[in-house]
Amino acid sequence: MSEPPRNWDKELADIDRAMAKHGNAPLPAPPASRVGPGPAPARPAPPATRGHHIALTWLLVLLGVGLAVAIPFWPYAHACGLGLGGYFAAILALLIVAVSAASSGWRHRRAFAHVVALLTILAGLGYAAAEVLPRIHYAQQSATWLCP
Repeated sequence: MSEPPRNWDKELADIDRAMAKHGNAPLPAPPASRVGPGPAPARPAPPATRGHHIALTWLLVLLGVGLAVAIPFWPYAHACGLGLGGYFAAILALLIVAVSAASSGWRHRRAFAHVVALLTILAGLGYAAAEVLPRIHYAQQSATWLCP
């Protein structure tokens, strides 16, 4: 019914002897852990945020917002061909600036700047989708990549 408790120290010592006999060294014992709550491990210090970091973050955010506002007013034809390529290059620039702004806002703990940058990324993805979806025949209106 009830078996006597096993002597784990004796069994593990037998295993260590058998391993040493065959040329395998026993693994070192893990360090003894304390039972009960101990002091919490120290958190790494947040990165130092200086004035120029904050200024750069907001510069990137404002540049991204400016691009996001300006792209709908693109002055060149972008229905197909090279004009479309330039339009996509502008959208790519918007996305690069917005991702940089979001990263900088996150790294320097600027929540509002981070949220604005994420909304700018969303706007850039929306602009790209508005041009790509008709060209892959997903939308009702169809468009071509190259000019006829």
